Amino acid sequence: MLAAHFHGAHQPLALDDVPVPEPAADEVRVRVHAAGVCGTELHFTDGLYAPSRTPMTLGHEAAGVVDAVGADVTGWAPGDRVAVYYYLFCGSCRWCLRGRQNLCLAPRGVLAFAADGAFAEQLVVPAHCLVRLPDEVSFDAAAPLCCAGTTAVHALTEAAVEPGEVVVVLGSGGVGLAVVQDARRRGATVIAVSRDAARREAALRSGATAAVSPADAAEAVTRLSGGQGADVVVELAGVTATLELATGVLGRRGRLVLVGYSADSLTVSPLGMVVAEQRVIASVGNTLAELEAAVSLAASGQLTPPVAATMPLSQVNEALDRLRAGEVTGRLVLHP
Repeated sequence: MLAAHFHGAHQPLALDDVPVPEPAADEVRVRVHAAGVCGTELHFTDGLYAPSRTPMTLGHEAAGVVDAVGADVTGWAPGDRVAVYYYLFCGSCRWCLRGRQNLCLAPRGVLAFAADGAFAEQLVVPAHCLVRLPDEVSFDAAAPLCCAGTTAVHALTEAAVEPGEVVVVLGSGGVGLAVVQDARRRGATVIAVSRDAARREAALRSGATAAVSPADAAEAVTRLSGGQGADVVVELAGVTATLELATGVLGRRGRLVLVGYSADSLTVSPLGMVVAEQRVIASVGNTLAELEAAVSLAASGQLTPPVAATMPLSQVNEALDRLRAGEVTGRLVLHP
């Protein structure tokens, strides 16, 4: 089968012919119908961090059909439509038992990080990492749900967003547009911030109350919050400029949710944060239950991360170049 392999930073992914993987007793093999292209792939190719081994098949947003099941697997059969949870969790550590599979202490791997991922015709995962995909949700829509959609759900759940609150979303890519949608579903007033006019338009179509450039963000927050500042800021870039903007517009008891990351650092004034009783929350990935919830929301039309375009797996490097150049509004989806 064909797989897009990472061999090293600052190199294009290689389209290699590799053996079809065989599922172990408790695993399933999934024929990948759609694989989302996340900004995380750029962190690998640009050298921010490296997978646990090379070559590694990248891609962690996968939707498809069960192709084969291991000897001990029950409840799944070839032909079942599925979305794949990309943390290959153990199921028995203290965090898994609390439903926090994203913090698993002994994972078998994480797709693309420490296990071959979705940029391939087929992949193998533990059976407990599957979520049933109803017919109402297409494979192209389901793949971005596995990270972009569920990352949004997790971040807003961690922030405990309530109706009537002002939520600022710094970044309007695939995750940002999903945050806009889910924040509006929760009854928030949403201000999307992006340097790109096309992304601001996409944020408005996704339900943002206002979509502004970084230069206009402070004024928009003041106006829409009645001078009180933002209740929640979801920071998706992790760079100095947006981190400074995030802390600058945060109001009393405001929650800054860190989702994006880079090599930059967050600098805060303890005095200012203490007096205003503000909080900083880190949010990574999502839980299995949140992927199930995201699929349910998608089936009812309440959460639809926008698909910018679909491309064949053979064009994976072109997809990454487009993403790196900031040419993508929403999510690119590959068809292996």
